Amino acid sequence: MIGKKWLEQGFIDEPIPERTDVKAEIRRMCKEKNALIMAHYYTEGVIQELADFVGDSLALAQKAATTEADIIVMCGVHFMGETNKILCPEKTILVPDLNASCSLAESCPADEFEKFVKAHPNHTVVSYVNTTAATKAVTDVVVTSSNAKQIVESLPKETPIIFGPDRNLGHYISEQTGREMLLWDGACEVHDRFSVEKIQQLKREHPAAKVLAHPECPPTILCLADKVGSTSALLKYSVENDAQEFIVVTESGILVEMQRLAPQKTFIPAPPNDSDSPCNECEYMKYITLRKLYNCLKYEWPAIEVEPEMAKKAVKSIHRMLDISNRLGL
Repeated sequence: MIGKKWLEQGFIDEPIPERTDVKAEIRRMCKEKNALIMAHYYTEGVIQELADFVGDSLALAQKAATTEADIIVMCGVHFMGETNKILCPEKTILVPDLNASCSLAESCPADEFEKFVKAHPNHTVVSYVNTTAATKAVTDVVVTSSNAKQIVESLPKETPIIFGPDRNLGHYISEQTGREMLLWDGACEVHDRFSVEKIQQLKREHPAAKVLAHPECPPTILCLADKVGSTSALLKYSVENDAQEFIVVTESGILVEMQRLAPQKTFIPAPPNDSDSPCNECEYMKYITLRKLYNCLKYEWPAIEVEPEMAKKAVKSIHRMLDISNRLGL
């Protein structure tokens, strides 16, 4: 039974009985309940190791749209759970901690974004997937960092575009496509706080290292990069490139998969500019712990719900993204 404390808290933190083989028990519950664990690359290593599927935002959305599981446990942030629920309204979508928000999604309040959209009629609204269901509901097509360039390029050249909420990704896509877009002034606090000086210092210490950067980073950071791309693109590059050292300028959780796929290589996390920490982490992704995952599966809570009318509007923008991505072979 879910107690009042847990309902108010937004997650269940019940102690796990001693001598429990937690990982084995999680796998047993998944089989018993026909549950699928999906995890983003930015979650803790132990979560990624347990997951049935690990990926970036595009891959997670594609997997959610096709899975036959009855329960999807989304080990990531809240908007990812919402996206899964919108795509799979008949399934139970669990997120181990409802407090796992996203600074980028929070930088784009849906009511303010809707006013912005209405103030610029006749624009096609392109929104990054890192947004709430309410923001997606006033969006024409959703994009991820994996497909944003191709989707923007697929729109007629005469079409004026609003791009939100990430100003850094929007600026990068505008440069890559030559399309002028109205940019919403939002950002991811993780990618926005990398330090140019600290990355330059790492380059001096590791002159042979390649710099990998996510396009949510500011332009001053991207100028230092040998490769700019989504988490999946950076992962692919790190495995296939001949370099043996990489300075990784994105959330440090991706290093788990990089090291797993290329154990002979060295991956150096780029530090933030506002602390002495050697790596840059998303505090919200780290809300997803092994104990919360165990309890989430055990009690099948917290479950994500999206108001049906809002979901009906939002799903159109997600389906359009998936349709274009499939057509372009992304």
